[in-house]
Amino acid sequence: MDAAGSQVAYECAQYAGQYQNGFITTQGGNLLCSKIIHLITNNQVKSQVSEVLHECERRMYKSVAFPAIGTGQAGLSSAKVADEMLDAIVEFARQKSVQHLQAIKIVIFQTNMLPDFYESMKKREDSDSSTTESWLSMFKSFFWGRKQSSEKKKSMILEKKVNLVTFQICGESQEEVDATESWIKDLILKEQFENTISDEAIENFDETQFAILEALQRGKQVTIEILNKLSPPQIKISGISRDVCSVSLEVQDMVQQIKSTEEEQSKAELLYNLVEWRYLGSNYKFVALDKLTNMQLEHAKMAKKPYLNVRIKNKNYMVDLNTLKATDDQGKTRILQRVTKDEGKL
Repeated sequence: MDAAGSQVAYECAQYAGQYQNGFITTQGGNLLCSKIIHLITNNQVKSQVSEVLHECERRMYKSVAFPAIGTGQAGLSSAKVADEMLDAIVEFARQKSVQHLQAIKIVIFQTNMLPDFYESMKKREDSDSSTTESWLSMFKSFFWGRKQSSEKKKSMILEKKVNLVTFQICGESQEEVDATESWIKDLILKEQFENTISDEAIENFDETQFAILEALQRGKQVTIEILNKLSPPQIKISGISRDVCSVSLEVQDMVQQIKSTEEEQSKAELLYNLVEWRYLGSNYKFVALDKLTNMQLEHAKMAKKPYLNVRIKNKNYMVDLNTLKATDDQGKTRILQRVTKDEGKL
């Protein structure tokens, strides 16, 4: 209320007792928004979030930002609040009548609450990708920072040169030749195997992963087919059993690396909305560090570590987290700065 200014406080006093559906609406005051919806706390987080979302749609607002409702003086647990807020948002977004509200933000200032909101959102994404895609798009970029491909990649089969083997079968009778041919075919089929790996992360394979797949196909007796039109995307590996098994393990490792990288980037993006680490540049202006380094520094600070090795402008630095000075291998130092993003800037 202090940040919003005296005019907003005056409006609240003027409208006191006139609220409907548990809230009143005022001008944005000094905050970077056009309107402020003030809730009358009743510990029914899900219903209150739902009411506010429908009010925003009715007034044709394009975006809305929520704090972690009820985690302050009401004393509700952040895990319960996260589940109830996201339940309300999911139910709202699934309604076909929604036309105006395009972006929903959840602003969290207390870092200890981040894991609860992160896990609540993550389990919804993992539960059913086909039903969550529409509502995730409304606020996933803000909360997660995860990039979505603009279009599905086409299915493809990696090029493979096959050396044909010709069998010439001679026998005393046609029956013996046919029996030998059948025996050879059975041996070949017994050695053949096919395995399919399905995962959303396959859609994010780029030239690096494709080059690895091509190298695996050249070095092993397998054929690799990438089916990106399916949901979830698939990689089909067929060939000699032992090679299919070994290639499948390597593909699964690649998928896991993609997922781990995306999860780290998501956590870094989320944390960057709360705190920013900077270094003093050559023009005596502070420059923001990349988001992964930002997260490493913040985690080290929270763990009360005295030092941390980082890279700044492609050089190795040892950061003293007490003095906020970074020293490179030649003994040159840079001054660091840690900035907590306040409500006005968010």
